[in-house]
Amino acid sequence: MRAQDVQYRQDVAVVLAARAGDRQASEQLVRDCLPLVYDIVGRALDGHSDVDDVVQETMMRVLEGLPGLERPDRFRSWLVAITMPQIRDRWRSGRTQAMAQPLEESANEADPQADFADLTILRLALSGQRREAVEATRWLESEEREMLALWWLEAAGDLTRAELATACDLTPQHAAVRVQRIKERLETARAVVRAVTASPRCTELASALTSWDGRPSALWRKWLTRHVRDCPKCLLSASDLVPAEGLLGGLALVPVPIGLAGLVLGKVLATGSAAGAASAGAHTAHGGWRDGSADWPPNRWRRRPRVP
Repeated sequence: MRAQDVQYRQDVAVVLAARAGDRQASEQLVRDCLPLVYDIVGRALDGHSDVDDVVQETMMRVLEGLPGLERPDRFRSWLVAITMPQIRDRWRSGRTQAMAQPLEESANEADPQADFADLTILRLALSGQRREAVEATRWLESEEREMLALWWLEAAGDLTRAELATACDLTPQHAAVRVQRIKERLETARAVVRAVTASPRCTELASALTSWDGRPSALWRKWLTRHVRDCPKCLLSASDLVPAEGLLGGLALVPVPIGLAGLVLGKVLATGSAAGAASAGAHTAHGGWRDGSADWPPNRWRRRPRVP
């Protein structure tokens, strides 16, 4: 039997044990799947300050619903399907709060440091076209980030297309259409990044950008895309862009900050009983799985072969 098949069976065994109430298996399950949830939520919410809360709530719902999971071999599809409604709930509540607040107050609450693109570039030490691809995500609509987060992980090898479709409650055909649309948006945004960061910029673009505040936005992307398509100089600057799939293949997940990892582990595993909470606290106090690094250990829940 191949090593990948053995690992896959071991992963399913962890899910089965956690579903049966094994506390150690539950802890292992949280450690293994948290990086995937963190990357989906972080990219979909663009690093918003609520990312930590959404991740914690998602993991709690996962463990609470685990006893009712009928197909442990489909755990990851189920995991992602739970994650997406949590993200949508956050977007809906965010819109409601924004409508209820004065414009000045909403602007003051924006966190300029809450940018998952910067976090991705820094934590994964990205450069060249991979860095440009991450920077291009800033030019997408907020509503597009949900599909972007899933397709990004599919391209990196962390999700399958079937898992993506299940998470979005879409047919494979509809999922393919949505994926193609987000790929096209990202590719045009990459061309925009090239044009804006060119030195020197083309004369017409430089003149038009005198009123730009320097913040990427979907509105500016639409205008700049029309310019790039009609400008020989801007087209030439983007002529060597590699398709995004080629850049994202095998790209690592963004490590989970160890502070969030410890908080999630403590909160999620404390839901069973007071004794369970004491056990989880003692494990954290003695170091447990922590190795003193700044981030969560590498994720094992990458794409697995499907074993009959």
